[in-house]
Amino acid sequence: MPLALPRPDACSFCDYLAGTRPYTILERDDVAATLVTYEQRGLGHLLVVPVAHRVTILDVTPAEGAALMAGVVRAAAAIVGAYDPDGVAVWQNNGVPANQSVPHVHVHVAGTLPGGGTEWGDVERLGVDATDAIADRLRPHLPDRVAHDGVV
Repeated sequence: MPLALPRPDACSFCDYLAGTRPYTILERDDVAATLVTYEQRGLGHLLVVPVAHRVTILDVTPAEGAALMAGVVRAAAAIVGAYDPDGVAVWQNNGVPANQSVPHVHVHVAGTLPGGGTEWGDVERLGVDATDAIADRLRPHLPDRVAHDGVV
């Protein structure tokens, strides 16, 4: 039985990556991108996404999976460097019952809030100026890129 997926409307993440809708992209290559989400549920809350449209984790190729995980590690390192949180939360949802709302696979990475955890309720929706400022805070803490075989 297939997963119960969000409506397959136009994909906002594909629009952001194509530059047709404004959004803060922390970094990207040909396979994966890291976005600063409008809805900051933790410190430096980021989304790591495949550049190609993939609806769920089950649709991701092995190369995309490796690039996504490398992006998650880089995102976590940048968050720790920029915000010095007590913890880092990483989560990913597939299907409406799992709270997937955008039909493009994405991995959340966020520093935990003071006192622990992340915010699951309603949060303020930030504008691009605010998410650009978060990206500016994170960029100096991104580790150098290393290819999978150890060669840059």
